Order: sequence, then C-alpha cells, then structure tokens
Amino acid sequence: MKVLPLSTRHSMASVATCADAVLLRALAQDDEQAFAEIYQRYWDELHAHACRKLGCPHEADEVVQDLFVALWNKRHSAPDIQQLNAYLFTALKYRVIDYLRAQAVRLAHAAAAPTSSADRGTEESMAVADLAAALAASLRRLPAHARAVFQLSRLEHRTVPEIAAQLQVSPKTVEYHLARSLRLLRISLREFMASVLLLALLNA
Repeated sequence: MKVLPLSTRHSMASVATCADAVLLRALAQDDEQAFAEIYQRYWDELHAHACRKLGCPHEADEVVQDLFVALWNKRHSAPDIQQLNAYLFTALKYRVIDYLRAQAVRLAHAAAAPTSSADRGTEESMAVADLAAALAASLRRLPAHARAVFQLSRLEHRTVPEIAAQLQVSPKTVEYHLARSLRLLRISLREFMASVLLLALLNA
C-alpha cells in the first residue's frame, strides 16, 4: 500500500467528520479513503512526537511512514483497536525504541569492526578509530545499570531474562535500562552518523 502524499489529503473531506471507530471499521473493509483520513488526522501529531524523540525530521518521516504502512497491512484487524489515538502513539513509542536500538547496534558494530591497512584506507581507519573511541567514551558516561545492561545485551548477546537473572532485577527493568542506554548512546554519537554511513557505503 502506497501512502497518499500530503498534497492529496484535502480530497478526503467526505470522511473528515467520521469518528475513529467508523474509520477503523471502514479500514477493515479495505477503504482507502478511511485510511487517508486517519493518515491526515494523525500524521502531524505523530511526526512532531517522533521528531522530539529522534531529533531528526527525516528519521521521524521514516518511522511514522512505517507505522502507517503497518496499520494498512494489519487493516483487517482494525476493529479490534479500542482507541486509535492511544494505539498509534503506543505503536510509535515502540517503533522509536526499535529505531534507536538498531542505530546503536549499527554504531557499536561499526566501531568494533576490525581494521586492516590492507583492506581500509587511512581516512576510513581513522573514522573507525574515532567511532570506537566515541563509543567507549559514551559507554563510560552511561549510568552504571544502563551500561551493564547494554554490555550484556549488545556485547555479550545475553537475552533479557538472562540479564534480569544475572543482575537480579525484573525483565521490565532490563528493558527500561536498555532503551535508556540506546537513547543516550545515540544522542552522544549523533555527530558520528555521517562517518558510519560512509563506512556502510564503502563496505557494501
């Protein structure tokens, strides 16, 4: 399903006054106008919220667009949604967490990748070294519990239950510290994102 561009939203005035529950029932019947109205009704608020969390409009575009694509793909279960507003913002929260987690993992892998003068140029080796140093410094600045959870999860590849058992905390606490550490790491390492993207292109 291709999401309608913002420039076409004004053509959906006929459904603009429908309640969310009505739109959800129509969506379950493959009604694209109902989907477009939901998109129009919630895009701006969802996008603004994602921008505040991610700090980048382009990344917010990606996350919110993916959220609406997922809503369309799951449209036949739409009537099961009790409150559309709450559903969308809860789904957005977890998508933002997943996005931050993926970014942090990519940063960690890039920083930890072995370098070789035979395989890499001087500038690329310096970029990797800078990333490794930045990651190490960022890890040191994390609160102790968040740092321990991140190291066990991302460096030692432990599962949430395993980490909870080792640290003698609840799985929810582990998830909280993991989300927090990934968010803080991403903020700290944001200035190195261009270097990471360059490395990915060079290694493609």
